Amino acid sequence: MTKNSTSFSRSKWAGMVAVEDTALAVTDTGGPGIPVVYLNGQFATQGYWRRVVAELGPRWRHITYDERARGKSRRSADYSFEAAVRDVDAVLATRGVDRALAVGWSYGAVVAAHWAGRNPGRALGAVLVDGAFPYDWLDDAMEERIRTLFRRLGWFMPLLRPTGLAPRMTAEQQANSNIELGRLSRERELGPVLDDIAVPVRYVVASGTSFGSRGDEQERIRAGLDAVTARNANIRISAKVTGNHGAILKKDFPAVAEAVREVAALGQGER
Repeated sequence: MTKNSTSFSRSKWAGMVAVEDTALAVTDTGGPGIPVVYLNGQFATQGYWRRVVAELGPRWRHITYDERARGKSRRSADYSFEAAVRDVDAVLATRGVDRALAVGWSYGAVVAAHWAGRNPGRALGAVLVDGAFPYDWLDDAMEERIRTLFRRLGWFMPLLRPTGLAPRMTAEQQANSNIELGRLSRERELGPVLDDIAVPVRYVVASGTSFGSRGDEQERIRAGLDAVTARNANIRISAKVTGNHGAILKKDFPAVAEAVREVAALGQGER
């Protein structure tokens, strides 16, 4: 038995995990290595992590899954942020993992920050990939932009669903999820979460714009990290990479893998 997982199951496994009113598609590479649970972007799938997983290699235990109504996972009546955090615990419990290192990109970075903050005894640490920036970017005008964007995309999404590239959510559900993220990302909301994290956290920060952003909006949002790292010595920026938000897992996966190694070394050293 390793220090990080029970003897429940260390063999390679892929299947559906029943959670509340849904079922999540989960892949677990198994093995005795440090368990790493990967938390996806808001409407992304577990396949986005394949380059990071390959870069780290078989010495790690990689656990990926599709969030509710994404990828191969089933629909749900609850697409809230709290449901996303609960699902981390459900997946780890089903796979028999006691302690894990959380790696999240975009929306998944906020989930990882909350999970690590709430579970200091179970989190080895977290790597936050171009997400979880405390910044008040959501106002009435931005909320309307979001709703308008998803309404316009509404006709196109059903065409992509058979490919797994779009969630099985309505335009309104997607907009509501994005707006909830904006509220949770406000400095008064996310700032205290980050301040209270007691395990090692490393950010990998992208450059340039992301889908739906304008001008230097994204860089101003990322600048909110300066105050975070000044207040909490557990949190540091591991790398600022050249890839933009959407391309970071494709182009800058070595930097993400290196941040995972860094956090794991710190997390193991504290035990």
